[in-house]
This record gives sequence, structure tokens and C-alpha cells, in this order.
Amino acid sequence: MTQASFDQPFSEITVKELAQRLSSDAATLQLIDVREPQELALSQLDGFVNLPLSEYEQWSQQVSTRFDVHAETLVLCHHGMRSAQMCQWLVTQGFTNVKNITGGIAAYSILVDPSVPQY
Repeated sequence: MTQASFDQPFSEITVKELAQRLSSDAATLQLIDVREPQELALSQLDGFVNLPLSEYEQWSQQVSTRFDVHAETLVLCHHGMRSAQMCQWLVTQGFTNVKNITGGIAAYSILVDPSVPQY
């Protein structure tokens, strides 16, 4: 194992790739949004399950039973930093196909769908 793969044992997906995947095979994806409820009130994408990082204690014990650890799991936040943390944690929980959405919902609004509100 190389040092780079040890530091980041998950993949990344661009917001343009996300849009493509959502339009073609969304049913096969597990979608997680780690932003806070007040952020979701401002801007959100359909199909994402909200697991706010601040509420980790409430949902962390159920993740492996609520989600398939082998299914492709895409994680979203505002800019891609919190989602990267979540991806790292999911890998430690045995998830095998985790992808961070680079740029987060902010990039999605700019590059894919301007109707998604910026905040």
C-alpha cells in the first residue's frame, strides 16, 4: 500500500460526474449529506440521507445496519471537507466503495445546476 492510498483510502467524484450518475443510475447509489439541518434548509439535493456530523452520537451506531457497506456510497457537504472526513470514517467502518463529492453542493450549484441555491 502506498502512502497516498493510506492517507486517502476512498475515491473522489466531481459534481459533473455526480450529476451524470444521478441521472443514469441513482437507484444503485447510497447518498449521504453530512451538512447541518440549517444548511439543508438553504440548499439540498434530492435523494440524500442527512447525517449531520454534529449529531454523530445519534447515528453512528446505526450506519452499518442502515447502509450496505459494499454499495457505492457518495458523500456530500458544502465544499468537500466534512464529506472527506465522513468518507475516511466510513472506510474505517468497513465500507468498500466510498466516494467524496469534490467541491460539495457549492460546486454543484456553480458547475451543474444554478437553480440550487448558494449560501
